[in-house]
Parts: sequence; structure tokens; C-alpha cells
Amino acid sequence: MSTEHSPPPTDDAERAFDPAELQALRERVAELEETVADDDDGTKMTIVATQGSFDMAYPPLILASTAAAFGWDVVVFHTFWGLDILHEEKSADLKLSAVGNPNMPVPNAIAALPGMDTVATKLMQKRIDDNGTATIKELIDLSLESGVDLQACQMTIELMDYDEDDFYDGVTTGVGAATALQHMADSDIQLLV
Repeated sequence: MSTEHSPPPTDDAERAFDPAELQALRERVAELEETVADDDDGTKMTIVATQGSFDMAYPPLILASTAAAFGWDVVVFHTFWGLDILHEEKSADLKLSAVGNPNMPVPNAIAALPGMDTVATKLMQKRIDDNGTATIKELIDLSLESGVDLQACQMTIELMDYDEDDFYDGVTTGVGAATALQHMADSDIQLLV
């Protein structure tokens, strides 16, 4: 559109729009809106898993796999005893502690007897099997397949004298606290389990 032959409009009412230019402008706006929508990384969540008992392995894995199903960017940083959840050998033998557990139907004096943790664990495993609930390994596999970044704390690996090959395939090893903190700072949701 050339302005050489016509004087500039004095107000918006005098300006005439070329239908082709208007359509091109609408298409460009739609393209830009789509680009902005694509640039949105979506919701980010960081979970810090610090406990490695049988019953505490479930919450971070269930939350992580569910959030990933929503399309969220999810990191689960496993540190201290939470690292046992990702350790192939140890995760197969996690125990449910009967002592100090307010949901156990026995007094602590009885819960402290030798073998009670094994009994409590077997009862919970039976309940999980009867209910058709996923196992810890199945939840780890599901999380990894869903794009969850299951991270193993490097300091804890060294502290517990673990080998990086001891963890499930797909687990991110060698992650330090600074990396975990950066993801937490960028996350919309941070959970400590």
C-alpha cells in the first residue's frame, strides 16, 4: 500500500483497511499466539524424596507419574534414605516400619518386637496385591516412560558407598544439590516427601 498519492488519514474513521492486509494481519496474530503458547513450558514440579521405607516409596512415584500424565515437567530428587527407592536391589526389599506409625493397630511395645516390620510389610504387600495397585518397580518404570526425571543425589551415592550401576536404567545419577535447587526455583510446585 503506497502512501505517495494519498494524504495520511487524519483519524481512524478515515483510514480504509485493505481486506487482504487485514487477513494477513489476523493470520500473523494467530501465528504469534500459537508461538507464545508453544513457548510455554507448562507446569513444573519438583519432589524431594528423603524417606526410603516401603510406604514412603509410593507417594513421590504416584505424584510424579500422575503429574507427568498431565504433561508436567517433573523431577524427583532422591536423597538420603529416599535413594533406596531407586536402588534396584534395595528397592525390592524396602520395609514398612511398625514402630511409631500411628496407623498401625498395635502399640509401639509390640511393634518393636523382632520381625514386626517384616509382618507389617507383608500385610501391606498383600493389600497392594489384592487391590491391584502397582508395585514400586512398576511405578518407577511408568515414571521413567512418562518422562519423569528420577534423580539420584551424588553426595548420598558417595555417602552410602553405592555404585551408579546399582540404580534402575534411566535414573539420572550424579545430580548435586545445586542442580536440584535450580529446578526447585524454576518449579511451580515443590514437594518434600
